[in-house]
Amino acid sequence: MRRLLLLLTTLMLMAPARAELQAVELYSQDALLQMLRANTHLMQMRRDECQLVEDVRAHAKVLKEPAYQMLWADMLMYGVCIDKDVREGFYYLETASESGLPDALEQLARYYRIGKFTLVNNELAVHYYKLASEQGHLRARFDLVRMYLRGHGAPRDYPQAYRWLFEEVYRREEDQQLAATLLAQLEPLIPPREVAAIRADQKFQDKYR
Repeated sequence: MRRLLLLLTTLMLMAPARAELQAVELYSQDALLQMLRANTHLMQMRRDECQLVEDVRAHAKVLKEPAYQMLWADMLMYGVCIDKDVREGFYYLETASESGLPDALEQLARYYRIGKFTLVNNELAVHYYKLASEQGHLRARFDLVRMYLRGHGAPRDYPQAYRWLFEEVYRREEDQQLAATLLAQLEPLIPPREVAAIRADQKFQDKYR
């Protein structure tokens, strides 16, 4: 109840200042997730002349909504519409990932892989890529296989990554071609009987669809 009252108070204080600008509606969860996946969320904040800063802050810090926590994290880490604070931004990215948001998990994995805002940590990168992959994040699955091909991660996990890419239904031809390339590279690292079992399972599923 106190959180709701705080949010309402914040929004009431913002109202007079907002009246001078053309009203901008708060992003829906679906719209925000689409922007996050297309990496257009910060551009949209600038396009909206930073009018939604307090809304985003309230949804991230008071209501603790994971998608808004991820948006708030990027705003902090890149200094968009607010003062730059990488440490706090990284904290909110981790918080969003702890809620299970696959996009936050994938971004956290990528930052550990390339050493963005932190030191390179391939073990954590694989860990977070796996968590995002378990929720169907396609880009995370591609990068997880790439990590395996570079020698990171445990061979016992290779068959699951192979299955994910083999059984995926691809919307884009370029993703399908990339998956075929990665599967061809990963297959020699998996016992033949396990590859055969995965392919047999898929044939059985196709037969009874």
